[in-house]
Amino acid sequence: MSSVEFILLFGTIVTIAYAKTIITADVSDNESFTYIRPSLADYYDQRERFIKEEDQRFLGATLVLTDEERTVNKYLMELKQNELRQGFNDCYDFIPARHFFEMVDKFNQSKLFQLIKMLPKGAVLHAHDMALGSVDLILKATYRDHLWQKGGFDSKEGPNFIFSIQQPDGEGWQRVSDLRNQQTATVYDEKIRSLFGLYCKDPLNTYKTIDSVWDKFEKMFTSLIPIITFEPVWREYYADALKEFYDDGVLYLEFRGVLPQLYDLDGKIYNPDEVISIYINETERFKSSHNPFIGAKFIFAPIRFANDSVFEGIFELAKNLHLQYPDFVIGFDLVGQEDRGRSLLEFVPQLLNLPDSIHFFFHAGETNWYGMKTDQNLIDAVLLGTKRIGHGFALLKHPNLLKELKRRNICVEINPVSNQVLKLVTDYRNHPATFFFSDNYPVVVSSDDPSFWGASPLSHDFYLAFLGIASAHHDLRLIKQLALNSIEFSAMEKAEKAIARVKFTHSWEKAIKDLALRINTNSSLPI
Repeated sequence: MSSVEFILLFGTIVTIAYAKTIITADVSDNESFTYIRPSLADYYDQRERFIKEEDQRFLGATLVLTDEERTVNKYLMELKQNELRQGFNDCYDFIPARHFFEMVDKFNQSKLFQLIKMLPKGAVLHAHDMALGSVDLILKATYRDHLWQKGGFDSKEGPNFIFSIQQPDGEGWQRVSDLRNQQTATVYDEKIRSLFGLYCKDPLNTYKTIDSVWDKFEKMFTSLIPIITFEPVWREYYADALKEFYDDGVLYLEFRGVLPQLYDLDGKIYNPDEVISIYINETERFKSSHNPFIGAKFIFAPIRFANDSVFEGIFELAKNLHLQYPDFVIGFDLVGQEDRGRSLLEFVPQLLNLPDSIHFFFHAGETNWYGMKTDQNLIDAVLLGTKRIGHGFALLKHPNLLKELKRRNICVEINPVSNQVLKLVTDYRNHPATFFFSDNYPVVVSSDDPSFWGASPLSHDFYLAFLGIASAHHDLRLIKQLALNSIEFSAMEKAEKAIARVKFTHSWEKAIKDLALRINTNSSLPI
């Protein structure tokens, strides 16, 4: 055989071998995978099985829909696919691809959003006391008698407010009622709305970094706290906020709070015990008049910036309040910008000494800084036995923690609008919760601080999660499973959860029946 013939023969053998076996790669620690090129029929069969297996793993995939649910689901998915097609052809006009503030006026034009608003959504498990209610409720408080203002809206720190029968000490104080009359109610009220919200027409340039948006976020409290901590306002604000959540399809609430000092016109300062009593009384009053509302529970969540001596009192207060109100004060957390605040690691000894009955619901991983101290809060949160993780935005960077989430059944509280407004993600299609949805992780959707970004109590977050974060194939089962998860991963006791599931099921079935009837008769759909 000539050298030329040998080369040709050798090449033929290599080509045949390559056609049969082209990849050998490690699949796990103990096995390897050899790729055999399939026939065309086998290829399509494998592809179909692959897609089917993926579809069987997503959050809610195991739910079986009733006939009425299938009717609603068909209509829901038509609306979803229509918005996805339009977005695919013009992504600049696709709501989840743009900043919430840029698209806020377009939500009411979305038939899908209007439909989601009509569905019961279970519970909100991640929200904060001073940002529960809309800015309308804050504006309403400024119409009360005896409110004074010092400083203008254009000052660097913003105006100061106080409720007082007499003019407060110092120069520059004026009655808000007089200022409103001088400027006209329309002008003054618009300044109030702007003061107590992050909304702006050009958010990408106004807030160039996470720190810049957090600076504005935290500065709002200088003006807000003296208004909202006036005892009659605090009581009314909380009750009205419950009504806003209820009207948006929320049947239960677990909220974080810092327990600020309240005051009244007689000069009384209300202690934390009295603040908790207000919460409990207003919750029970609301439940009695709004069936099927389930109730609310409180997570004590002080600011993470305090020094050690202050935290000694904080931990003692957390323990005492929990022991006094075990059915309402159910957990502990730390709040404030994670990147700038103290890490969980600094508090491990004190946290381990708290009673086992105090559940932890730690903010953790609300950051883009991989491997820094904020990122590592995730490790400490899991090791400390947190029941849920607030945000968990950085979890995908920690494969071991992802395993622990499922093993320990730790729920992730995702807050889509918050994550974008506070500069963690620009486009909802890139949100890490996509992974949690695709592989049935313990996860719920919440709203964090809806007041400050002008969002609904929950519907905006559900819509953006369903259209922007979830797969194009994820359907009504995902929405229903998220609602069921919000009950399952709440801090309610078993008996409370059983009642909650019954109430949710009744509300869900009633809403589905009504929607199915409207769809079938093509009548009076609000969308």
